[in-house]
Amino acid sequence: MDLDVINMFMIAGGTLAIPILAFVASFLLWPSSLIRFYYWYWRRALGMQVKYTYHEDYQFCYLHRGRPGGKPSLLFLHGFSAHKDMWLSLVKFLPKNLHLVCVDLPGHKDTTRSCSDDYSIDGQVKRIHQFVESTKLNRKPFHLVGTSMGGNVAGVYAARYPSDICSLTLICPAGVKCPNDSEFIKQLLELKASENFHRIPLIPSTPQDMEEMLKLCSYVRFKVPQQILQGLVDERIPHNEFYRKLFFELLNEKSRYALQENMDKIVMPTQIIWGKQDQVLDVSGADILGNAIPGCQVVLLENCGHTVVVERPRKTAKLILDFLALANTENNKKQL
Repeated sequence: MDLDVINMFMIAGGTLAIPILAFVASFLLWPSSLIRFYYWYWRRALGMQVKYTYHEDYQFCYLHRGRPGGKPSLLFLHGFSAHKDMWLSLVKFLPKNLHLVCVDLPGHKDTTRSCSDDYSIDGQVKRIHQFVESTKLNRKPFHLVGTSMGGNVAGVYAARYPSDICSLTLICPAGVKCPNDSEFIKQLLELKASENFHRIPLIPSTPQDMEEMLKLCSYVRFKVPQQILQGLVDERIPHNEFYRKLFFELLNEKSRYALQENMDKIVMPTQIIWGKQDQVLDVSGADILGNAIPGCQVVLLENCGHTVVVERPRKTAKLILDFLALANTENNKKQL
């Protein structure tokens, strides 16, 4: 979500060579501009380049580092209402010899948003396949990583296009009917009963809403300055109408349990990472996937919520790298 800004904000602020008065003025008067500057700075610092590719008249925007080589490329799919930059905190702990691609999912950030587009999980999977083919990412099988909504998309993609994927990591993925209701699901049920669905907890429209969303998504408690909260909200408000449309599309029967309905078709080495204190998607969903996908590796992180990538970026990077090494060994054995 937006915790990556908070997690690294002070580091960036301490290293940027800008006049202190300009920094303070930006912080007080244009907090959203400062957040955009933050992402620009960390993309440059980490060597991530913004690129575009097209399928007919449809534009995809993505971050890119490195070139395809002997090791599999990694494609990252973000969660609901996030964007490609959410992976920067994780990229920091990945070696520079890996080929990394972080794409804006359909309708998000700088990828095309169209009223006529299909934003169901199936629709998003088809679009991501178009992205993969337009970038020729599937010349060799790649490792696919998805979190939350992106985990739902990634899992269904792996089921539909198994020849594209050599291995799969799902982080707190949506699309599973968890045996236990999360705090978020309980809130949704209360909102539905009160017919107050305009206040969706994951779509903040005020700094107070943003603060509540951060508490819901993260086990770690951040003391966030009011101006940063305001900047995060200012960045989101122009997109909230789209997020509401997308949210109800994801609740639709066609998408809600898409991953669970396709998990028996996932045949490649698969890793599940889940925060034990996830209040958005209950950790009980990990058992559903772990029991259904042959040889699935399940890792549950203590003292961690839904935003695993931001709360535990170093640990997440190590888990993915260790799993990649193991999966490559298994794939090589199968080829012998």
